[in-house]
Amino acid sequence: MIADPWFYCLAIPALLFTGISKGGLGAGAGILSVPLMSLAISPTQAAGIMLPVLCVMDMIGLWGYRSAHDGAKLVFLLPAAVVGIGFGTLTFGWLSEAGIRLVIGGIAVAFVLRHWIGLLRRDPHRDRPPPGRLAGMFWSAVSGYTSFVAHAGGPPLSVYLLPQKLNKTAFVATTVVFFAAVNFVKLGPYAWLGQLQPGNLMTSLVLLPLAPLGMGLGFWLHRRIDPVLFFRICHGLLLLTGVKLVSDGLSGLAG
Repeated sequence: MIADPWFYCLAIPALLFTGISKGGLGAGAGILSVPLMSLAISPTQAAGIMLPVLCVMDMIGLWGYRSAHDGAKLVFLLPAAVVGIGFGTLTFGWLSEAGIRLVIGGIAVAFVLRHWIGLLRRDPHRDRPPPGRLAGMFWSAVSGYTSFVAHAGGPPLSVYLLPQKLNKTAFVATTVVFFAAVNFVKLGPYAWLGQLQPGNLMTSLVLLPLAPLGMGLGFWLHRRIDPVLFFRICHGLLLLTGVKLVSDGLSGLAG
């Protein structure tokens, strides 16, 4: 079990923010958690410690958003995500975490900038039909892969889901069900690869009370936020996390 106070100074706000994001925004902004915790421990260990806490958050989220998700989309999104998880498992150890962060961040930044430029220019194509099933399967597989590597599946999934024009509750509920399934599938590969060692699990147990607290704050925020402001925050958080990941990726590659 980790005893370093500096780790807990980073882990507590990181997991609270993750709970708020998962419970209220569904924007995947919790991907900042692994980079933040990685200031004190390795990214691999941070991911292993986070996974059990994320699973508890997911169970709370499934109850809070029960029956509000878009099941028709999950029918093809979830199998594709499992493919991405499988690819992540097979290539574990080959991966450059810096390179993956750079790619994820680049996708997130490009998506948000494209959306905002379209609004500013009153782009006639902004009302075109949302991405179809094949695009959804592609981004879902990417999300499964990046979620396996660093719990960073939010931006790729948002690239597909945000243009679908779901209402805010359906959007969050769909992400909750998606990542609940993804995280529980990840438990097997994480255990097999040694990321759920007793020391990591004990640290997860210490951090576990943050799961209901963060999710409760997220539920409270979700019920009180205006839908237009909600999606502006989603895009803003996606941009911030994308910039953070690009910065981390470039720093890692330079190092």
